[in-house]
Amino acid sequence: MAERKFAWPKREENTLIGKDIERIDGVAKSTGQAKYSADINTEGTLFARLLTSPKAAAKVKTIDFEAAKKLPGVKSIFAFKKVGDEIRWEGELLVAVAAERVEQADDAIKEIKIEYEDLPFYVDEADLKRAVHANRSKGLGKKAKGDVEAAIASAHTVHTGFYGVSTISHMCLEPHGSHCEWKGDNLEAHLSTQNVWGSPGQFADALGVDAANVTAISDYEGGGFGSKFAVGEWGIACAKMAKEAGRPVRLMLDRATELKVAGTRPSGYIDVTVAADAQGKIVAWDSIHWGSAGIGGGGVDVNQLPYPFDFPNQSAAQIGIACNTGPNQAWRAPPHPQLCAMTQTALDDLAAKMKIDSYSFFQKNLDFVQHGKAPVYAAEMELAAKAIDWKAKWHPRGEGGGKGPFKRGLGMALHTWGGGAGKSSCIVKVYPDGSVESFVGSQDIGTGTRTIICITMAETFGLPLSAVKVNLGSSKYPQSSGSGGSITVGGVSGAHRRASQTALWKIFDKVAEKYKLESADGLVARGGDILNGKEKVCTWKQACSLLGVAALEVQGGDSVITKGPAGENINDGLTSARVGGVQMVDLSVDTETGKISMHKFVCVQDCGLILDELTARSQVLGALIMGISYSLSEERIMDNKTGRYINADLTNYKLPRIGDVGELVAIMYQPDSEYERGVVGLGEPPVISPGAAISNAVANAIGVRVPVLPLTPKRVLDALKGGKA
Repeated sequence: MAERKFAWPKREENTLIGKDIERIDGVAKSTGQAKYSADINTEGTLFARLLTSPKAAAKVKTIDFEAAKKLPGVKSIFAFKKVGDEIRWEGELLVAVAAERVEQADDAIKEIKIEYEDLPFYVDEADLKRAVHANRSKGLGKKAKGDVEAAIASAHTVHTGFYGVSTISHMCLEPHGSHCEWKGDNLEAHLSTQNVWGSPGQFADALGVDAANVTAISDYEGGGFGSKFAVGEWGIACAKMAKEAGRPVRLMLDRATELKVAGTRPSGYIDVTVAADAQGKIVAWDSIHWGSAGIGGGGVDVNQLPYPFDFPNQSAAQIGIACNTGPNQAWRAPPHPQLCAMTQTALDDLAAKMKIDSYSFFQKNLDFVQHGKAPVYAAEMELAAKAIDWKAKWHPRGEGGGKGPFKRGLGMALHTWGGGAGKSSCIVKVYPDGSVESFVGSQDIGTGTRTIICITMAETFGLPLSAVKVNLGSSKYPQSSGSGGSITVGGVSGAHRRASQTALWKIFDKVAEKYKLESADGLVARGGDILNGKEKVCTWKQACSLLGVAALEVQGGDSVITKGPAGENINDGLTSARVGGVQMVDLSVDTETGKISMHKFVCVQDCGLILDELTARSQVLGALIMGISYSLSEERIMDNKTGRYINADLTNYKLPRIGDVGELVAIMYQPDSEYERGVVGLGEPPVISPGAAISNAVANAIGVRVPVLPLTPKRVLDALKGGKA
């Protein structure tokens, strides 16, 4: 018998892998059949509402909810804070009330009386001098390489600039929250989570119960983007109120609370000097940056600047600013979007100063990109330039012409991400009637996980998608990592391919024995049949009938990325890690109003072997829209005088509408060399470059840099007037 190896089919043999496959749960979602945590409403469910702090910093002097307890319908009150506790930001949770009806809970919240002792607060994360004066700053590290001072002194061209990226908040379509129900000593929690398998332990630790007594369920999730790994203090409160009331409780954050407490992406502001030789190759980078991730300070990791380059001479330092603002949570590709914008806007300004086409400038400096991705970037740049017609449309900065006040410009940026497979295990069952199903403790956070698992199994067994059933979203299924960092697709597809191939080999052995074949080596499953070469041996159902009365059950394990002698990723036959990606933007700016109009946004993205082209492109398009959002309008606005988050609502926390995004183009870069790498994660990478690419296009259009994202009309007009944007 020939050695059996775990591997993907040859590219030309695929019937499903790499095609445009619609999501198998698309109909359920579009018709409302799909049930999210916010839809769970079992008999007797109580509805919870939250009282949050109006203060940015205070101490709780008194809490009185006796009047609230006496109101009709109120069944449980949970206090997050007690007398003497400190409040650290506006919106921090104080009290939860569970009642028969939503309006009863709202009425009870109004009856709760709290007295505060005001404390000093600070919320200005952009003003470093002010933060130092307020004793809110702290050095967070430095890095250095080479002789920066000498390199700058001998450089042909030197550019110094200031750039910034404002804090944004998580804005998941489905807010954080859960529905908790006790069944005896067992807790069943439907929660909006990216971390089904990791949730029971969190509940157990806080509730003093065994993790085995907790079941976490998330059949569908309306977005998480990194913020939904923890059950949250609201989740623990929900479970405790359900226990006290002896009734199920549903507690979902309202939109304002979601924006204030569910997590933010940290800000980053940077003073940078960058220098190049006469040919336009970077010789030095020198920077100091600051920002805030909330009350703990923090910010954008200094060790990843400049991004994603490793220049011969570089120095970087970081300062964190402690602000009385809501906490940081991972936001899609942390902190690469900030790193990219803080680095590649400065590089583009240096290119403009040297009067070098941005494309040529980035091309000249590909030798400095990390992870050996220079050839991939070069190929992707060529594809993107062709798609956006860079050569015909490019013009020197500020010479975009156009009619009247409208100026047109091009910009580009590039990015990288890991995307290696996460830990995942599954059980695949093949029944004697030929039906197939799997069980995995992963979750589909809206990215198509069900679909790619279904594709993996159906391709392996030579069956239509309809013949395969995928069970996920329960912590009682086999262990799987949380969905973050673009690790899910590699983890679940690798595990399912392993389990499916193992099951198939067992069936092949039975077929070979039954039909007296010399060997099972030549058998393949295709189109519902078992073939020996091109000759049909039996149908799939006939082959499965050989299993007897019991189902064949196989467990699939992790896909593991191993390292070579130089630290390179070694393909395990199914998955790999590390991607690049290039983005280019064509836009116009109205210099009278400051409004930016997107014309065309091109992304060329690699991610190894693509299981489903349609969902892959959807991932890219969604990322581009998120990128347009944080580039043009989305930001948290704090009031320095009151410490309040003043735009924490859907009206004023501005997200793009259909007319704001322009034409979006997703080009998946997948030559044979990529296919042979195996599966690599895609969720994070395409959201990284938009800030830099859009900012560079605006600078190309109007001739001046708008230094801080988002590029709001006011900031554009301030930059045009020579003011502080």
